[in-house]
Amino acid sequence: MKKAFRIKDNKEFQQIFSKGKSFANRQLVIYYRKSSDQDHFRVGLSVGKKIGNAVTRNRIKRFLRQAFHELETQIKPDYDIVIIARQPTSNMEFHEIKKSLTHLLMKERLLKK
Repeated sequence: MKKAFRIKDNKEFQQIFSKGKSFANRQLVIYYRKSSDQDHFRVGLSVGKKIGNAVTRNRIKRFLRQAFHELETQIKPDYDIVIIARQPTSNMEFHEIKKSLTHLLMKERLLKK
């Protein structure tokens, strides 16, 4: 995923948490906020230490980044999105994480038709 597509600043994370909307399933929590001043979506990932060791957390983040990369053309461009991984993701494979992410994005209508 390109750097322009990432949210890194803690201040931006906090803004999305406080002013955005959220939705969750068993594996992932999604926070999103409409941001009309940009021409593409941005993504922030959060995987807590309770999920597992560094190798496991990095694997989950890699899977999420790849899922966003594959869904890039389908996601509406004017949103900031933060994904928080929950415990069950530590035992999931890529296709399961992608399916869970797609489910959340479809439920919240963040995918183009």
